Amino acid sequence: MPPSDLPEIAFAGRSNAGKSSLINALTGRHHLARTSRTPGRTQELIFFELGGEVMLVDMPGYGYAAAPVETVKTWSEFARDYVRGRPRLQRVYVLADARHGLKPADLSMLDILDKAAVSYQLVLTKVDEVSAKDQPARLADVQSALARRPAAYPGVVLTSSRTGAGLPELRAAVAKLLAERA
Repeated sequence: MPPSDLPEIAFAGRSNAGKSSLINALTGRHHLARTSRTPGRTQELIFFELGGEVMLVDMPGYGYAAAPVETVKTWSEFARDYVRGRPRLQRVYVLADARHGLKPADLSMLDILDKAAVSYQLVLTKVDEVSAKDQPARLADVQSALARRPAAYPGVVLTSSRTGAGLPELRAAVAKLLAERA
């Protein structure tokens, strides 16, 4: 991993939750992070330095990937080691596909972050693919699952990389975090 004096913000989530797409949408650069429809394309921690101000980290997805099981296990272990031992890591944004909500693999990641006392916030992605009438129930389920988690930052951000929904709110959350920790 590169040494860094910059604050780091990481993006974690199941394979194909939209981590790379969200990084591209947040930065306004369509091809910064490589995206794919095939689960497991991001196979290592990828660091993006933004203007000498912050380092964004695209983490490999956990859960299913189109790769050998042992390879996926290695990615997962590397990601766990990263969140446990990176002193400049300010927050992990844990992405979950709004169509599916939190799955057991997501809850395992939240357990790791809670045990490591790493601040994290949940981001529901692909909200444009969930009907407006179903969104409040999905949000309530996620908020309920986060209620007693010690490292969870309050508030769930609903986003769509395709439509831009929630991106201003997520940018504001990142800016606020960086300002508070400066």
